[in-house]
Amino acid sequence: MPRRSAAVFLFLLAALSTPAAWIEKDSRSESSSAPSLIHRHVVLEDSDSGESANLELALFSPKSCQLRVIDNPDGTSSLAEAMPAAKCLAGVNGGYFDPNFAPLGLRVVDGKMTARLVRGRLLSGVLIFSDNSVQIVRAGEFSKKLKPSAALECGPFLVDRGHRVAGLEATRAARRTFAAIGSGDRAALGYCSEVSLAELSDILSGGIGDFKVQRALNLDGGSSSAFWFKGKDGSVFSIPEQKAVRDFVGVSSR
Repeated sequence: MPRRSAAVFLFLLAALSTPAAWIEKDSRSESSSAPSLIHRHVVLEDSDSGESANLELALFSPKSCQLRVIDNPDGTSSLAEAMPAAKCLAGVNGGYFDPNFAPLGLRVVDGKMTARLVRGRLLSGVLIFSDNSVQIVRAGEFSKKLKPSAALECGPFLVDRGHRVAGLEATRAARRTFAAIGSGDRAALGYCSEVSLAELSDILSGGIGDFKVQRALNLDGGSSSAFWFKGKDGSVFSIPEQKAVRDFVGVSSR
């Protein structure tokens, strides 16, 4: 290959492998009745393409809040109905389910395992609440010895050890929901407006203000995506799902 052509090829390859630079254009927060739980609304812009994305985060500390998996076996409850009924202050939709509305992957609800671990390319991680901590582990790292009070298997991984995950789908934009853990003891449930999995990985690995994401796991997205938060003054911020979902992940005060 001629030297000039090789240089152009390497430049294009580097451009394609370089993550997008998402810049925070606006951010505002509201508190809840739980001391550590806040809702953060963030508007981001891709400095290369000019595309924008809206991010909603329910940020909390497991020292004062607990994570719960809420079952919805007949699909009759919406997120907006399920959260106050379960005395949760924030939540998102949960994991995958099959055409018969059966859950796909591990689920632990109130300390009871209701569905077993599944080995699969998409189901690569498990969100766990155990011993007053939130963890996101690889499916192969999960052990019953953890004795979780809540757990949900989903995927793919979006961020690992603070870095974006390579090889994620980069062309199909859709609504997304996810769980994330940061440095210290902070964790988050989140929703993002229409982006690809690769774009969401870029957004989260870049950090959201003072929340530096160490691990993030994709939840069921697209028409399943939903977000709900109850403010300290009793007002509710809600983005509803567009179809019935099998379960929800909620945050409640301890």
